[in-house]
Amino acid sequence: MRNQSIFLLGSTGSIGTQTLDVVRNNPEKLTVFGVTGNKNWELLAKQVNEFKPKVAVLADKASEKQFRNAVRHEQTQLYFGHEYIAALVAEPEIDVVLNSLVGFSGFIPTCKALESGKRVALANKESLVVGGELIKEHLGLAEIKVFPVDSEHSAILQCLVGEPLKSIEKLIITASGGPFRDYSLEGLEQVTVEKALKHPNWSMGAKITIDSATMMNKGFEVIEACWLFDLPLESVEAVIHPQSIIHSMVVFEDGSAKAQLGIPDMRLPIQYALSYPDRWPGDVPRISWSEAHTWTFRPVDTQLYACYGLALQAYKDGGYAPAVLNASNEIAVARFLNKEIPYIAISKIVEKSLEQINETSTLSVDSIIEVDKYSREFAQTLTI
Repeated sequence: MRNQSIFLLGSTGSIGTQTLDVVRNNPEKLTVFGVTGNKNWELLAKQVNEFKPKVAVLADKASEKQFRNAVRHEQTQLYFGHEYIAALVAEPEIDVVLNSLVGFSGFIPTCKALESGKRVALANKESLVVGGELIKEHLGLAEIKVFPVDSEHSAILQCLVGEPLKSIEKLIITASGGPFRDYSLEGLEQVTVEKALKHPNWSMGAKITIDSATMMNKGFEVIEACWLFDLPLESVEAVIHPQSIIHSMVVFEDGSAKAQLGIPDMRLPIQYALSYPDRWPGDVPRISWSEAHTWTFRPVDTQLYACYGLALQAYKDGGYAPAVLNASNEIAVARFLNKEIPYIAISKIVEKSLEQINETSTLSVDSIIEVDKYSREFAQTLTI
């Protein structure tokens, strides 16, 4: 069997660099067709020189000259501009598109990859948050085309191997609770960017780290789970599990439950998305079963995590509400990271956007793009 050829979208980010670790450890199984980066042209050039992909896309056109000068592998075709990513995902040489782009930018590439019949290893949860209704036809588990990279959804998929979907009673998605899980509502008013970026368990990019702190990320994951596993919202529950050892659980109709456990390391779910249904040897830390462990759980406080509640409500409302949710959150998080607004204003901007933006036209890729654009403009103007 020939190596799987991977088009890695977002190769310079946290998921992207860890995916390349998996490739290094499995050279007889995986090859890199292409890599893409946003602005980090130096790291992207190093990846091109090491993995010698057929194509590389740098979204930041302003850095074209520096990138070209840094690339030593002349056979790699270089492209500049985000639009080339969606155009290249349909290339016949690609077996798997691993989408680790941040935010709405990953939506169109996911759609294009699925339309061309590619397997998609999905770390871009926003694809399903904003467009799950459109992507749903590609999600049948009988012939999986979407393989979750998120540790929580990977855990669920692993727990469901050999189990009929009709036997599921509930999915339990765990959440670390982020750095503010023991804060009071008053304490949130004192949160700084520096404090919010210090996640207690995971090393991630800035945007997803803030989403983890607000638990918008967990709301997205609940929505994603509903689409991936074809379940109603009431059959998916999130709980706070500060140790991040149990990544998710499946409760079955007979009362039994399965859980997937592991030391926090994204290389494990990345590799499983690429190896499914097989398992490959993995160079990740193991749990020491000869030591005593304490694993705790508690419910999600929707007052402390207002963004989580807003995400669930947007999914209930359906239509364009999830697209408004995602777009306004991206803008609010960016404004917080730029120190334009306080931490507590993130949820208020999202809430106000959901209240004010009401689009009722027929759902389509083009209309989602338009609503996304308008929602960003609206959220950018809000003062809280």
